[in-house]
Amino acid sequence: MINVNEYFEGSVKSLGYTSAEGKSTIGVIEKGEYEFGTSSHETMTVIEGQLDALLPGESEWQSYLGGQSFEVEANTSFKVKTHVQTSYLCKYK
Repeated sequence: MINVNEYFEGSVKSLGYTSAEGKSTIGVIEKGEYEFGTSSHETMTVIEGQLDALLPGESEWQSYLGGQSFEVEANTSFKVKTHVQTSYLCKYK
């Protein structure tokens, strides 16, 4: 089954699914800055565009382009911002 998720008044939308590798979402983020909380370990890969992330415990934003990934531990929060529409794949452990 595919789950439809919408956050921040429609500025972030994703489709959630479960495969042999586990739970994942694939989505699109509109221009802006957002903060997400995690309930499980996440690996986020940028598919297209550019995503700047402020990860837990860090004081500097890092930029991620298509094909690049970052990880966030469970039970934390992180911020992302983008200046262009950006697509991503997020895998959960």
